[in-house]
Amino acid sequence: MSTLLGERIETGNVLEVRIDGEWASALVLLASDEAVILDLCDGSTPVVLQADELQEYRLFVADPTWI
Repeated sequence: MSTLLGERIETGNVLEVRIDGEWASALVLLASDEAVILDLCDGSTPVVLQADELQEYRLFVADPTWI
């Protein structure tokens, strides 16, 4: 999977984000032009990242033919 920068992130997307040097899967709970709220799906409190903090991420794009 390649890193996608500048992709439009929307509520409900699944991302892999780099946090403290480690990749983590996250569900986008809420997205705006200024920030995103992410659920890291690990039982922790959701995190808020400002747009400039979201430097490196991978956006999961489902293949609609894989059903």
